[in-house]
Amino acid sequence: MSIQRRLGFVLGIILISGCATTTATNNAGSADSISRAWDGRPDLNGIWQTLSTANWNLESHPAYGGLADIGVLGATPPGLGVVEGGDIPYQEWARKKQQENFENRFTNDTEAKCYLPGIPRAHYMPYPFQILQGDRKIMMVYGFAEANRTIHMDKEDPVPAPIDSWMGRSHGRWEGDTLVVDAHGFNGDAWLDRAGNFHSYALQVEERFTPVNSNVLRYEVTMTDEETYTRPWKMSVLLYKNLDEAAEVLEFKCVEFSEDLLYRHLRRSASTN
Repeated sequence: MSIQRRLGFVLGIILISGCATTTATNNAGSADSISRAWDGRPDLNGIWQTLSTANWNLESHPAYGGLADIGVLGATPPGLGVVEGGDIPYQEWARKKQQENFENRFTNDTEAKCYLPGIPRAHYMPYPFQILQGDRKIMMVYGFAEANRTIHMDKEDPVPAPIDSWMGRSHGRWEGDTLVVDAHGFNGDAWLDRAGNFHSYALQVEERFTPVNSNVLRYEVTMTDEETYTRPWKMSVLLYKNLDEAAEVLEFKCVEFSEDLLYRHLRRSASTN
Protein backbone atom coordinates (compact mmCIF):
# COMPACT_ATOMS: atom_id res chain seq x y z
CA MET A 1 0.00 0.00 0.00
CA SER A 2 1.44 3.41 -0.95
CA ILE A 3 2.15 6.10 1.63
CA GLN A 4 -0.61 8.25 0.15
CA ARG A 5 -3.15 5.43 0.43
CA ARG A 6 -2.02 4.63 3.98
CA LEU A 7 -2.36 8.26 5.01
CA GLY A 8 -5.79 8.40 3.40
CA PHE A 9 -6.85 5.21 5.19
CA VAL A 10 -5.64 6.48 8.59
CA LEU A 11 -7.23 9.88 8.04
CA GLY A 12 -10.52 8.17 7.14
CA ILE A 13 -10.45 6.18 10.39
CA ILE A 14 -9.73 9.34 12.38
CA LEU A 15 -12.59 11.18 10.71
CA ILE A 16 -15.04 8.32 11.20
CA SER A 17 -13.99 7.92 14.84
CA GLY A 18 -14.32 11.64 15.39
CA CYS A 19 -17.80 11.72 13.86
CA ALA A 20 -18.85 8.77 15.97
CA THR A 21 -17.49 10.40 19.11
CA THR A 22 -19.19 13.68 18.28
CA THR A 23 -22.50 11.92 17.60
CA ALA A 24 -22.30 9.98 20.83
CA THR A 25 -21.45 13.16 22.74
CA ASN A 26 -24.32 15.06 21.14
CA ASN A 27 -26.78 12.26 21.87
CA ALA A 28 -25.62 12.00 25.45
CA GLY A 29 -25.72 15.76 25.87
CA SER A 30 -29.23 16.12 24.46
CA ALA A 31 -30.61 13.91 27.21
CA ASP A 32 -29.25 16.25 29.88
CA SER A 33 -29.61 19.59 28.12
CA ILE A 34 -32.89 20.71 29.66
CA SER A 35 -33.07 24.43 30.39
CA ARG A 36 -34.06 25.23 33.97
CA ALA A 37 -36.07 28.11 35.36
CA TRP A 38 -35.08 29.99 38.52
CA ASP A 39 -36.97 27.44 40.69
CA GLY A 40 -35.25 24.40 39.15
CA ARG A 41 -38.26 23.40 37.08
CA PRO A 42 -37.84 22.88 33.33
CA ASP A 43 -38.01 26.20 31.51
CA LEU A 44 -40.84 25.84 28.97
CA ASN A 45 -40.85 29.50 27.95
CA GLY A 46 -40.74 30.02 24.21
CA ILE A 47 -42.61 29.70 20.96
CA TRP A 48 -43.51 26.14 19.98
CA GLN A 49 -45.00 24.38 16.98
CA THR A 50 -45.62 20.83 15.77
CA LEU A 51 -44.48 19.35 12.46
CA SER A 52 -47.13 16.59 12.44
CA THR A 53 -50.22 16.25 10.24
CA ALA A 54 -52.45 15.82 13.29
CA ASN A 55 -54.58 18.87 12.52
CA TRP A 56 -55.64 17.28 9.22
CA ASN A 57 -56.45 13.92 10.77
CA LEU A 58 -55.41 12.39 14.11
CA GLU A 59 -55.71 8.88 12.70
CA SER A 60 -53.46 7.39 10.02
CA HIS A 61 -54.66 8.44 6.58
CA PRO A 62 -53.68 8.58 2.93
CA ALA A 63 -53.67 11.78 0.94
CA TYR A 64 -57.15 12.79 -0.24
CA GLY A 65 -58.54 15.65 -2.25
CA GLY A 66 -60.55 18.65 -1.22
CA LEU A 67 -62.48 21.26 -3.16
CA ALA A 68 -61.85 20.73 -6.86
CA ASP A 69 -61.88 24.42 -7.77
CA ILE A 70 -58.82 25.19 -5.61
CA GLY A 71 -56.85 22.12 -6.63
CA VAL A 72 -54.18 20.80 -4.30
CA LEU A 73 -54.59 23.77 -1.92
CA GLY A 74 -57.58 22.01 -0.39
CA ALA A 75 -56.02 18.54 -0.32
CA THR A 76 -54.96 16.65 2.80
CA PRO A 77 -51.35 15.39 3.05
CA PRO A 78 -50.84 11.76 4.12
CA GLY A 79 -50.04 11.12 7.76
CA LEU A 80 -49.09 8.22 10.02
CA GLY A 81 -51.44 9.30 12.78
CA VAL A 82 -50.75 10.18 16.39
CA VAL A 83 -53.31 8.00 18.19
CA GLU A 84 -51.93 5.24 20.37
CA GLY A 85 -53.18 1.94 18.94
CA GLY A 86 -54.20 3.50 15.63
CA ASP A 87 -57.92 4.29 15.87
CA ILE A 88 -59.97 6.49 18.18
CA PRO A 89 -62.27 4.13 20.17
CA TYR A 90 -65.59 5.72 19.26
CA GLN A 91 -68.94 4.42 20.34
CA GLU A 92 -70.88 3.17 17.32
CA TRP A 93 -73.06 6.27 16.99
CA ALA A 94 -70.05 8.55 17.43
CA ARG A 95 -68.06 6.92 14.59
CA LYS A 96 -71.04 7.49 12.31
CA LYS A 97 -71.14 11.11 13.47
CA GLN A 98 -67.42 11.50 12.74
CA GLN A 99 -67.95 10.17 9.22
CA GLU A 100 -70.83 12.62 8.74
CA ASN A 101 -68.57 15.42 9.97
CA PHE A 102 -65.93 14.35 7.47
CA GLU A 103 -68.37 14.61 4.57
CA ASN A 104 -69.30 18.14 5.66
CA ARG A 105 -65.84 19.25 6.81
CA PHE A 106 -65.53 22.27 4.51
CA THR A 107 -68.57 23.96 6.04
CA ASN A 108 -68.82 22.47 9.54
CA ASP A 109 -65.23 22.37 10.80
CA THR A 110 -64.93 24.79 13.70
CA GLU A 111 -61.53 25.88 12.40
CA ALA A 112 -63.16 27.01 9.14
CA LYS A 113 -65.55 29.13 11.20
CA CYS A 114 -62.70 30.76 13.17
CA TYR A 115 -64.03 29.45 16.48
CA LEU A 116 -61.57 28.95 19.32
CA PRO A 117 -59.64 25.72 18.69
CA GLY A 118 -60.16 24.03 22.06
CA ILE A 119 -57.83 21.69 23.89
CA PRO A 120 -55.85 19.73 22.77
CA ARG A 121 -56.22 20.91 19.14
CA ALA A 122 -54.68 24.32 19.82
CA HIS A 123 -51.27 22.64 20.24
CA TYR A 124 -51.06 20.75 16.95
CA MET A 125 -52.58 23.26 14.56
CA PRO A 126 -50.09 24.48 11.92
CA TYR A 127 -49.59 27.75 13.78
CA PRO A 128 -47.15 28.65 16.57
CA PHE A 129 -48.10 29.23 20.20
CA GLN A 130 -46.19 30.71 23.11
CA ILE A 131 -45.70 29.48 26.68
CA LEU A 132 -45.28 32.13 29.39
CA GLN A 133 -44.21 30.32 32.55
CA GLY A 134 -44.65 31.51 36.11
CA ASP A 135 -44.60 29.61 39.38
CA ARG A 136 -48.30 30.21 40.17
CA LYS A 137 -49.74 30.57 36.67
CA ILE A 138 -48.66 29.39 33.23
CA MET A 139 -50.18 31.14 30.24
CA MET A 140 -50.36 29.79 26.72
CA VAL A 141 -51.07 32.18 23.87
CA TYR A 142 -52.15 30.94 20.45
CA GLY A 143 -52.05 32.92 17.22
CA PHE A 144 -55.17 31.33 15.75
CA ALA A 145 -58.35 33.24 16.62
CA GLU A 146 -56.40 35.06 19.37
CA ALA A 147 -56.98 32.12 21.70
CA ASN A 148 -55.31 31.78 25.10
CA ARG A 149 -55.54 29.80 28.32
CA THR A 150 -54.32 30.09 31.90
CA ILE A 151 -53.05 27.01 33.71
CA HIS A 152 -53.58 27.40 37.44
CA MET A 153 -50.61 25.96 39.31
CA ASP A 154 -51.67 27.30 42.72
CA LYS A 155 -54.94 25.45 43.31
CA GLU A 156 -54.52 22.52 45.68
CA ASP A 157 -58.22 21.73 45.29
CA PRO A 158 -59.08 22.50 41.65
CA VAL A 159 -62.45 24.18 41.39
CA PRO A 160 -65.01 23.33 38.70
CA ALA A 161 -65.26 25.55 35.66
CA PRO A 162 -67.81 28.35 36.29
CA ILE A 163 -69.16 27.85 32.77
CA ASP A 164 -68.45 25.51 29.86
CA SER A 165 -66.22 27.08 27.22
CA TRP A 166 -64.17 26.33 24.12
CA MET A 167 -60.83 26.24 25.97
CA GLY A 168 -62.10 24.81 29.26
CA ARG A 169 -60.48 25.32 32.66
CA SER A 170 -56.95 24.07 33.34
CA HIS A 171 -55.13 23.09 36.53
CA GLY A 172 -51.47 22.06 36.50
CA ARG A 173 -48.87 20.35 38.63
CA TRP A 174 -45.31 19.08 38.22
CA GLU A 175 -44.43 15.40 38.22
CA GLY A 176 -40.65 15.49 38.12
CA ASP A 177 -39.75 17.32 34.91
CA THR A 178 -43.21 16.84 33.37
CA LEU A 179 -45.88 19.52 33.44
CA VAL A 180 -49.20 17.72 33.93
CA VAL A 181 -52.38 19.65 33.14
CA ASP A 182 -55.95 18.53 33.83
CA ALA A 183 -58.50 20.36 31.69
CA HIS A 184 -62.29 20.14 31.85
CA GLY A 185 -65.39 22.30 31.42
CA PHE A 186 -65.59 22.19 27.62
CA ASN A 187 -68.68 23.17 25.64
CA GLY A 188 -68.39 20.08 23.42
CA ASP A 189 -68.53 21.99 20.13
CA ALA A 190 -64.85 21.94 19.11
CA TRP A 191 -63.54 19.49 16.53
CA LEU A 192 -60.25 17.71 17.13
CA ASP A 193 -59.07 17.98 13.53
CA ARG A 194 -60.20 18.68 9.95
CA ALA A 195 -61.39 15.08 9.53
CA GLY A 196 -64.35 15.58 11.85
CA ASN A 197 -63.01 13.81 14.93
CA PHE A 198 -64.81 15.25 17.93
CA HIS A 199 -65.77 15.00 21.60
CA SER A 200 -68.68 15.97 23.84
CA TYR A 201 -69.08 18.36 26.78
CA ALA A 202 -68.07 15.46 29.09
CA LEU A 203 -64.46 15.50 27.89
CA GLN A 204 -61.70 15.30 30.50
CA VAL A 205 -58.18 15.94 29.21
CA GLU A 206 -54.86 15.12 30.84
CA GLU A 207 -51.91 16.76 29.09
CA ARG A 208 -48.26 15.99 29.74
CA PHE A 209 -45.51 18.35 28.54
CA THR A 210 -42.15 16.60 28.92
CA PRO A 211 -38.85 18.13 27.73
CA VAL A 212 -36.86 15.86 25.43
CA ASN A 213 -34.18 18.55 25.46
CA SER A 214 -34.19 22.35 25.62
CA ASN A 215 -35.73 22.65 22.15
CA VAL A 216 -38.18 19.73 21.97
CA LEU A 217 -41.25 18.87 24.06
CA ARG A 218 -43.15 15.63 24.00
CA TYR A 219 -46.86 16.47 24.21
CA GLU A 220 -48.95 13.52 25.41
CA VAL A 221 -52.71 13.64 25.84
CA THR A 222 -55.19 11.26 27.48
CA MET A 223 -58.79 11.80 26.36
CA THR A 224 -61.67 10.58 28.54
CA ASP A 225 -65.26 11.09 27.39
CA GLU A 226 -67.82 8.46 28.42
CA GLU A 227 -70.45 10.09 26.21
CA THR A 228 -68.40 9.59 23.03
CA TYR A 229 -65.66 6.96 23.45
CA THR A 230 -65.70 3.37 24.66
CA ARG A 231 -62.58 3.94 26.80
CA PRO A 232 -59.91 6.58 27.47
CA TRP A 233 -57.37 6.90 24.67
CA LYS A 234 -54.01 8.58 24.14
CA MET A 235 -52.18 10.54 21.48
CA SER A 236 -48.80 12.27 21.33
CA VAL A 237 -46.86 14.70 19.13
CA LEU A 238 -43.54 16.48 19.37
CA LEU A 239 -43.39 20.26 19.75
CA TYR A 240 -40.34 22.16 18.50
CA LYS A 241 -39.08 25.50 19.76
CA ASN A 242 -38.65 28.32 17.26
CA LEU A 243 -35.05 29.49 17.70
CA ASP A 244 -35.33 32.53 15.42
CA GLU A 245 -34.46 35.57 17.54
CA ALA A 246 -37.12 37.57 15.70
CA ALA A 247 -39.85 34.96 16.24
CA GLU A 248 -43.15 36.05 17.72
CA VAL A 249 -46.73 34.80 17.76
CA LEU A 250 -48.70 36.96 15.37
CA GLU A 251 -52.44 37.37 15.84
CA PHE A 252 -54.38 35.44 13.22
CA LYS A 253 -57.59 37.49 13.26
CA CYS A 254 -59.62 35.18 11.08
CA VAL A 255 -63.20 36.28 11.84
CA GLU A 256 -63.53 38.41 8.71
CA PHE A 257 -62.50 35.44 6.55
CA SER A 258 -65.32 33.26 7.93
CA GLU A 259 -68.18 35.75 7.74
CA ASP A 260 -69.42 34.62 4.33
CA LEU A 261 -69.40 30.97 5.41
CA LEU A 262 -71.31 31.77 8.60
CA TYR A 263 -73.76 34.41 7.46
CA ARG A 264 -74.26 34.23 3.69
CA HIS A 265 -77.64 32.56 4.22
CA LEU A 266 -78.78 35.80 5.84
CA ARG A 267 -77.76 37.93 2.89
CA ARG A 268 -80.66 39.60 1.12
CA SER A 269 -80.97 38.23 -2.39
CA ALA A 270 -81.39 40.46 -5.45
CA SER A 271 -84.96 39.19 -5.96
CA THR A 272 -86.07 40.61 -2.59
CA ASN A 273 -84.80 44.12 -3.23
